[in-house]
Amino acid sequence: MTWARAVGGGATRAAARWLFPEGHRDARLAPLLLVLTFVSGLVDAASFLGLGRVFVANMTGNVVFLGFALSGVAQLSALASVVALAGFLAGAVAGGAWRRDAAAGELFAPLVAVQALLAACALAAATAGWGRYAVLVPLACGMGLQNAVVHRLGVPDLTTTVMTRTLTGLAADRAGRATVRRGVSVVALAAGALCGGLLHARGGVEAVVAVVLGLWFLVALAGLRWRRGPEPSAV
Repeated sequence: MTWARAVGGGATRAAARWLFPEGHRDARLAPLLLVLTFVSGLVDAASFLGLGRVFVANMTGNVVFLGFALSGVAQLSALASVVALAGFLAGAVAGGAWRRDAAAGELFAPLVAVQALLAACALAAATAGWGRYAVLVPLACGMGLQNAVVHRLGVPDLTTTVMTRTLTGLAADRAGRATVRRGVSVVALAAGALCGGLLHARGGVEAVVAVVLGLWFLVALAGLRWRRGPEPSAV
């Protein structure tokens, strides 16, 4: 093992222990889930700003947008919202059905690798100018996969996309380590949206999707390396 890998693994275990001092069977994946939360902000920035005011990660927003579009009072595309919802659900079905009896931690790296492949398809479509739906569908499928695997993991307070319940917990619950996890999760999503907006302003959808592809690829590699590692001990 190289020095860099040793330091990286130690930093990840330390972060996991800090986020989950009480311990959790998949606590070692917590830093990677925060990276995925950041990526969710990036992806929604690309879709909303560059693909016609539609989300690929925030399905609550898409349902609302669909209602607005059908009402005829907003310049929104009902078709775009339906396509995003369908792609997301297809990814979620696939992520939930694949090896249903396997431990979720074992599936994390392979499913994120599939996300990276879908991001590569979206990047190729954006670069070739194949239209927004050719970019929208693989990104929505990828986010459906992500939500399926995160749902199966069941790591508390790290949903990677949905912040309504997270913010409610921040406001309603007594302060504790869960407060830290929720706060970091909200910051990660907001930071991803900020960076996505800046990237889109300078390089368009292609620039954002390229960064998404790189991050998903790195998370898949890290998940593959750490999935059989020792669990962080409770402190």
